[in-house]
Amino acid sequence: MSAHMSANRFHRTLALVAITLASASCGKKDAAGGDAGTPAVVGARTAIATRKSVRESVDGIGTIAARPDHIAQMSAPAVTRVTKVFVTVGERVGAGAPLIAFDRAPLDAQNAAAATALAAAQRGVERAKRLVDAGISPRKDLDQAASDLARANADAIAAEHLQSRATLRAPLAGVVTRMQAVLGSTVDPAQTLVEVTDPSALDLLIPVPPASAARVHRGVLVDMTAQPAPDAEALGTATVADIGATIDSAARAVIIRAPITKPARQLRIGETIFARIGLAAHANAVTVPAEALVPDGEGFKIFVLDASRAAHATAVTVGVRDGASVEITSGLSGGETVVTYGAYGVTDSAKVLSPAEGPAATSIPVDAQKP
Repeated sequence: MSAHMSANRFHRTLALVAITLASASCGKKDAAGGDAGTPAVVGARTAIATRKSVRESVDGIGTIAARPDHIAQMSAPAVTRVTKVFVTVGERVGAGAPLIAFDRAPLDAQNAAAATALAAAQRGVERAKRLVDAGISPRKDLDQAASDLARANADAIAAEHLQSRATLRAPLAGVVTRMQAVLGSTVDPAQTLVEVTDPSALDLLIPVPPASAARVHRGVLVDMTAQPAPDAEALGTATVADIGATIDSAARAVIIRAPITKPARQLRIGETIFARIGLAAHANAVTVPAEALVPDGEGFKIFVLDASRAAHATAVTVGVRDGASVEITSGLSGGETVVTYGAYGVTDSAKVLSPAEGPAATSIPVDAQKP
C-alpha cells in the first residue's frame, strides 16, 4: 500500500513539472513575438513623426523660353539677293553687329528714283505757288502740288530706310537662334531670315491643370530642378508673372509664365525644367516620410510601434506632400515611431525588430520593400 501511494505521488509530481514547463515555454513564445501566426519582422526601418512647416505646391514640367520683348526676327527689306552671311546659329553677337548683306543695286536705284521724284515735287510746289500768287492758276493746283510733295517725301524716306537695311544688323545683343539665309539666294520681305535672342531674359512656361491654375497667384516663387526627385539638381527660382486666361489647345492646360529671377546655372532655350509652384505654407504640421504610407482601400494607413515595438495599423488622413515628406492631418499627433522602409511587408501586431534581435524573426521580402 505504501509502495502504491509512493508511485501515485511520483506520477503527480511528473505531471506538475510538465505543466510548469509547458507554461514557461508558452510564456517565452509570447515574449519573443506573439502567436505563431504573427512572426516578427526584421529589416524594416522606422522614423519619428515630427512637426515642421510644409509648403503646399503645384508641380509641373515647364520649358525655358525667351521673353517676347527680347527676341528680334528680321527679314529682307525688299525682293533682293543675299550676297554675304556674317554669322551662324549659336553665335553670340553684340548690338549693331552685321548679320546678312544683300545686293545693294536695286535698293540704291530705288533710293535714287525716290530722291529725283522728291526734287521734282519740290520744284512743282514752287512753280504752282508762283502761278497762284500771280493769279494765273487756281488754288487747287497748289494744293495738288503740295500733296504730291508729301507723297514724294514719304517715298524718299521709305527708300532711304530700305537702303539702310542693305546690311541687316542685330538690334540687340544676344545669340543667333535662327539663320535661314543662303548665299546667293533670292529672298523677300515675307520670309524670316535671322533671329537673335537675348539669353539673359528667360521665362519658364509651365502648363498646369485649370483647377490647379486657379490656386496660383502672381508673385509666388517657383523652385526649379533638373529632375522631380527630392535630391535633384537645383536650378534656381522663378517668380510667377502671368496666369493664362485661356486653355492652351495643344497642352489642354493653363500656361503659367514665370520669369527666371535667380538661375543657379546657365539655362538654355527649350530646356525642360521640373517646377514646383508654391501655394501656401502649413506651420507645425505632423509629417512622416512618404514611404510610411500604405494604401488601405481608398485611404492610407501607417504602422505605429508601441513600447514593445509591436506594429499597429493606424488609419491616417494625408494632407500636403512636400518632397519626401507628407503631412498627416489626422491619425497622428507627432512623436510616434512609424515604420517607413518595408511597411508593405508588415502585418498588424507584428514586432518590428532590428537584424541583431535573433534568427526567429523574418526578413522583409524584396518585393515588399516598395509599393
